[in-house]
Amino acid sequence: MYLMDPEQDGIELQERNMDGFDNTMEALLPTLHQQRTYDYVLVADKVEDQEHPKFLKQVAFIDHLRKKNMKVTKIVHVDKVFYGVRAPKEIFDKYRYLLKVSDSCNWSGDRKCGRIPHSTRIRVVHYILHHTHINTGENLRELQEKGVFEATFCLHEMNKQKVLKQKWARWSALCSTQPVDDVRSYFGEKVALYYLWLGWYTILLVPAAILGVIVFLYALAFFNTSPLIKEVCESDTVMCPRCDKWCQVWQLRDTCTYAKVSHLFDNEGTVAFAMFMAVWATIFLELWKRHKAMFVSKWNVFDWCEEEEELILGVVNDPDCHPKEFRHSYLRSTLVLVLVTLMLVLIIGLTQALVVFRVVAAVVLSEGTWEFVRDHANTVAVMLGAVLHYITMQVMTRVNKTVAFKLCEIEKTQSMTATERSFTVKMFTFQFFTLFSSLIYVAFFLGRINGRPGSYVRIFGKWRLEECHPSGCLTDLFIQMAVIMLLKQTLNNIFEFIVPWFKSKFRRNTTKKLERKSGDCNKNACREEEKRGHDPCDICKLHDWLRNYDLNDVNFFSLFNEFLEMVLQFSFTTIFVAAFPLAPLLALINNIFEIRLDAIKMVSLERRLVPKKTNNIGIWTKVLEAIGVLAVIANGLVIGVSSDFIPRLVYRYHYGPCANGEDNVHCMKGYINDTLSTAQITDLNVRKDFFPSQLITGSGFNVTQCSYKDYRNDVDYSLTSQFWLIMAVRFAFVVLFEHVVVIFKCIAAWFVPDSPMLVKNDRLKDKLCRLKEELQDMTYRQSTDV
Repeated sequence: MYLMDPEQDGIELQERNMDGFDNTMEALLPTLHQQRTYDYVLVADKVEDQEHPKFLKQVAFIDHLRKKNMKVTKIVHVDKVFYGVRAPKEIFDKYRYLLKVSDSCNWSGDRKCGRIPHSTRIRVVHYILHHTHINTGENLRELQEKGVFEATFCLHEMNKQKVLKQKWARWSALCSTQPVDDVRSYFGEKVALYYLWLGWYTILLVPAAILGVIVFLYALAFFNTSPLIKEVCESDTVMCPRCDKWCQVWQLRDTCTYAKVSHLFDNEGTVAFAMFMAVWATIFLELWKRHKAMFVSKWNVFDWCEEEEELILGVVNDPDCHPKEFRHSYLRSTLVLVLVTLMLVLIIGLTQALVVFRVVAAVVLSEGTWEFVRDHANTVAVMLGAVLHYITMQVMTRVNKTVAFKLCEIEKTQSMTATERSFTVKMFTFQFFTLFSSLIYVAFFLGRINGRPGSYVRIFGKWRLEECHPSGCLTDLFIQMAVIMLLKQTLNNIFEFIVPWFKSKFRRNTTKKLERKSGDCNKNACREEEKRGHDPCDICKLHDWLRNYDLNDVNFFSLFNEFLEMVLQFSFTTIFVAAFPLAPLLALINNIFEIRLDAIKMVSLERRLVPKKTNNIGIWTKVLEAIGVLAVIANGLVIGVSSDFIPRLVYRYHYGPCANGEDNVHCMKGYINDTLSTAQITDLNVRKDFFPSQLITGSGFNVTQCSYKDYRNDVDYSLTSQFWLIMAVRFAFVVLFEHVVVIFKCIAAWFVPDSPMLVKNDRLKDKLCRLKEELQDMTYRQSTDV
């Protein structure tokens, strides 16, 4: 059974049938004494019926590859058909020449190297395969979706793979430096720049993590001597019930432990740390640009343009191709904008649903039979809400990905690079709102819109909204962040490694059976033939292809998901760091393991990624810059609005004992009582909010008044002048904080150049040398013509 005419166009086409040990092997062409490595492998199910549409489409696709002078080796084994694809030298000669005459890619090392790197061969062949259409107009992706081909992949190079495993992709290399040049040679610049960025990010997390630990230890040092904690723990103040029906009045001192925890994350040190992290984000980005410039200059891709390379590959694939022109449609742009807005409304709506869940959960838990849960219903509800938020994130990630893709299809972008940029922005926006909508509610709305005794705000007129603890709302934000960050990082890493490992083991067992059926060969003789430049035998080829076939599949999302995970972690580390100073430490520990985990997965558990050439991390740089701006705004609001830093400051210098001239008294004495207002049970509206049984203390006394956190008049419940003064100082602080930090960020960005002088001088010398070479070539051609 022949798939095509082996004589036409001088194509190498070999067919092998290997059904057990009685294999029929017949070479249709002599073995080539040229490049032995196959650039790509296509896998399809064996179809016996030659009139079947799948078989005809397989034949048609291979025939179109033949017309492009692609050399194909076909091996039939059991119920699978393997096609080894190898591009001829002429294709790469065209590619190198077009690089030389291009505007932006002429500095690349590929244009002048003697032997085309295998990573470049894979990239070129990948483009040709995915831009080859059969007569029905279907391309390789569409044929895969219809089951004509089961899998397509490029092959791992065993020697280089072994070197990467020894140097990099193993747990024992946890603290060793990354061989970025080797990674770039094997996986291409795009993957190398990801690991270069991740390694640089991890290194610069060290000072942030150290300072975060110092801030935490500073709070811990004054743990037992803080007058605020002492005031809460020794207070006799009776507080109003925290929920309806079953919650009773309670003593403020019952929350002594909560007040201590609050002090760990809501103190003077967090203000300085938040400012530091906002400036750190800018310094990190500026230093990253310098660090990246050194490597892309060394790799000769400083001026590389991905979109221009797409044009070059298009011409190599089809000399008569036409460019995909730039288009803009106001109708499509408006439609995309409306759909993005609707998607964000849906995500925010889910956040409100989580709020409702927390409110209802607090009520249900307070009515439970477990005393500990009943007494800490609000805290347990917060933690349950965080876990549910994590589950929602996992579900919405899949939804967000699908929606972002559909929106990119509506946009009809000009190139694959433009599509990738558009998809990245949309996907990150959706994920950002999915992750941070709940945190934004906790940080800026929790406890501020719940009303007061006698006038509580209720959901559907039934359930009271949550309240903050008298020590502040920052602890709720800390709990939410800690649970989400720990769950997200820990579970993601476990599943990210365990699932591919189990899949690989399962598929490996299946592939071993196929390898046993393919027979054996004289490996020493095979190696000798390879050294002489001959193809390996069919059994060796099949074993190599099967080893790659049994690995986990990879696609565009493989590297995108890694970037998205790390950039979202960067968001957690910077945006709400004022509420969680230990976030950089957790990120540092996670990243140390993340680098090796990703390396092991990419080298040993997954098929080889198609090497992509680039000179930066793409649109992610802009995303990181936007996160740096958001970090300034968010941390300013967290300190100024969410924390008790400003109320304490106002009390110390305007209402406290020191402001009133008292000596030998701590300036913060009486602060907690100053933040509380009193509700009179004799008030009819207040009495309607509580059952009589709720107003009895644990010792059996009926209370006539109870306290709640707010600045209100005890008679008519109007907001006091102290409330308005604190509000004014809050907004003044936010404006001042953001302007000061932005000034520091601008100075840091100006002070640190994007490219080192060494890189600029090297590029200048290289341009001069190339100009001299061109002049010499022109002079030589002129003298030859004469």
